[in-house]
Amino acid sequence: MDELKELRNEIDRIDKQLVPLLVERMEVAKKVAAYKVKNNIPVLNSEREQEVLDNVAAQCGEISNTIKTIYSATMDASRAIQHKIIGGGSELRNMIENAVRQKKLTAEKDEAIACQGVEGAYSGIAGRALFPDSPIKYYRQFEDVFEAVNSKKARFGIIPVENSTAGSVHESYDLIMKYRFYVAGAYDLSISHCLCAKKNVRYENIEYVYSHPQALSQCSIFLKNFDFTGINYSNTASAAKHVSQSEDNNIACICSAEAAKKYGLVVLKKDIQNVSNNTTRFIVISKELVIDNSANKISLIFSAPHKTGSLYRVLGRFSMTGLNLTKLESRPVANGKFDYYFYADVLGSVYDSETLDLLCALYDELEEFTFLGNYLEVKN
Repeated sequence: MDELKELRNEIDRIDKQLVPLLVERMEVAKKVAAYKVKNNIPVLNSEREQEVLDNVAAQCGEISNTIKTIYSATMDASRAIQHKIIGGGSELRNMIENAVRQKKLTAEKDEAIACQGVEGAYSGIAGRALFPDSPIKYYRQFEDVFEAVNSKKARFGIIPVENSTAGSVHESYDLIMKYRFYVAGAYDLSISHCLCAKKNVRYENIEYVYSHPQALSQCSIFLKNFDFTGINYSNTASAAKHVSQSEDNNIACICSAEAAKKYGLVVLKKDIQNVSNNTTRFIVISKELVIDNSANKISLIFSAPHKTGSLYRVLGRFSMTGLNLTKLESRPVANGKFDYYFYADVLGSVYDSETLDLLCALYDELEEFTFLGNYLEVKN
């Protein structure tokens, strides 16, 4: 223990020398920022940073990669200070400044809300919870919801993005990447799945169970235990409607109790999901940027260069600002090159100056950066 104490004392001695030098380095970074402002020079100089990293690596032998990582973080911190002084990202700042501000996310009574499926769908339940006074219009496919918002047939659209059991709804994220609409709100809906069938169908005669792939996945243990074959369908409520209209007496569906009632089905068993606290997160999509005054979550799309540690460095910037990432989803760029976009959810508000400075810095630095919105996530 005495030897360990001596080693720790040695580390403390070295740190006392390092800290003042790091502070001095950041003070010089401020002077660099002032020079760049005066001469209209961008903050990021990739060639200069790579030159510094190469020089560092050349001096460090077998631990070169470790020291390069430390220096990378130091330069990221330096750039963060420069961005704060320069105040970049003017386009993003103007976008946020001109956003529609609301005390609470609302729609006019005559403004339709677009949802996928038919009456009784979980998305409709989420839509009514968020917009109790607005009419719900149902569309067959997820992309139809985006198109309804795009063509202004609906002001807002409701789509599921992830489930606490089955994970991400990849189709939704791909459509978010494609359309780049804003996210105006989110709703976490507790999901209670039921096995439902027509009145004359006996439990022991059921062979096939229709539902959305996500619902089938969320109830996989139940289906396996009873040796039911799951059949993919576009929506849980649509599956209920199909079963109610079918002449087959060996089929059932997984849907909500509300959908079962709507289509005259009998609930044979409730709460058949794998996990009791099963929850699906729905987001509200919009063509205009709407920010709730109580907004607590930010959604982004960005890309990272094909370089070692590039994603790590981007994520480190959020940590440096004290922000918590709650979601990171990678989706392929359809260019045949195995490039990826990243979708991220971050806890925070754009009306916090440090958060806004970070977003504006990334907006300036990254080749691909889309601010999707700052909104309130509501839990039922």
